[in-house]
Order: sequence, then C-alpha cells, then structure tokens
Amino acid sequence: QVQLVESGGGLVQPGGSLRLSCAASGSIFNIYTMGWYRQAPGNQRELVATITTGGSTNYADSMKGRFTISRDNAKNTMYLRMNSLKPGDTAVYYCNGQTATGDEYWGQGTQVTVSS
Repeated sequence: QVQLVESGGGLVQPGGSLRLSCAASGSIFNIYTMGWYRQAPGNQRELVATITTGGSTNYADSMKGRFTISRDNAKNTMYLRMNSLKPGDTAVYYCNGQTATGDEYWGQGTQVTVSS
C-alpha cells in the first residue's frame, strides 16, 4: 500500500504563487509515475502534470509555463510550484501515484482558492 499526503494549499490572490507538496510513504518503491490532478466544483478531475522517477515531465497545455512539477526521490516527496495563479485555478488538487502495473493511489486533496 501507498499513502499520499498533500499539503500547501490555501487562499492566494490572483497573480500569486503557491507550492504544493505530496509526501509518499509505504510501498513507494513500486511507484513509477506521480502526478497532480485537480477538480473544480461541477467539473471532472483533470490532469495538471506528471513526472516519472527519471524526471520526465508532462503538463496539461493550460499549465505550461506557469506550473512546475518536481520530485525529490530521496525525500519521497513531489512538488507543484504554481505561479501567476488565476481564479480559474481554484480547485482541489490531488496527488496521484501509479505503478508500472497500473495500480493507482490518490491523496485526500488540498484546496487551492485564488481570489481577491
């Protein structure tokens, strides 16, 4: 089993920045890809970005240039740096971990609210 715990969400003004963290514990040696997803009220959960153990990254088009995903394998922690935040970025942000065999794990989510 894998446990994922997000932190770092909160209220920020438009144009501001936040850094989210996702701490992984348990059978993490099986995790190959980690990622961030988000879900706004009334919307489906959508991809934000993913990163492999080797550091290869993938971003949703709307996040490119504003968001940066990274991971510290030694600390078993993944990060999402979010800059130039907009009200449309308001959502619950979820940490995701996937194994090479397709098992999937989710964190409980952290709320990000962008508002003046």
